[in-house]
Amino acid sequence: MRKIIFAMSVSLDGFFEGPDHELDWHLVDDELHDHFNEWLGAMGAFLDGRRSYELMAEFWPTADADPASPRPVVEFARIWRDMPKIVFSRTLEKADWNTTVLRDVVAEEILELKARPGGDLALGGAELAATFMRLGLIDEYRLYVHPVVLGRGKPLFQPSDAGRGLRLAETRVFGNGVVLLRYQDPAVLGGAGGESR
Repeated sequence: MRKIIFAMSVSLDGFFEGPDHELDWHLVDDELHDHFNEWLGAMGAFLDGRRSYELMAEFWPTADADPASPRPVVEFARIWRDMPKIVFSRTLEKADWNTTVLRDVVAEEILELKARPGGDLALGGAELAATFMRLGLIDEYRLYVHPVVLGRGKPLFQPSDAGRGLRLAETRVFGNGVVLLRYQDPAVLGGAGGESR
């Protein structure tokens, strides 16, 4: 069965974006971008909320058209365009670039999607991830901790009753100081679904 992998960059103090939605504090150099390209290129689909999808769709469809674009950016533009995408939105009427729009997260439908053949599913968007977490649908968490303290912004994890007991699967330090913390949810991986701890 395919896994759902939630990945997000986060500041040392736990914010995924600044107070005005800034992401300019992300430290993405060629090494980190190559890492993203390698594992995201092997995915079976990208699952995003509307805001995450629209942010990606503003840049990536034509990012490789600029001759000044670095090699990893050119590579990811092709990955993003070609990858099947599912965007969850109650307001988005249509979406381009190999994208399907779904109105709601229905656990049974997500389990059916996981059971299909193909690569794992990359989940993006903090609000969407909170819904998937509440339903016990996330197999793995990949947090990329950037060496910056924002002081304020939007916290990655909001207060909820969806507590999870996770198992550390990997750590990796990149040359720019970003640290990957990769955790797996034994309850989901073991087929226990939405059981919380």
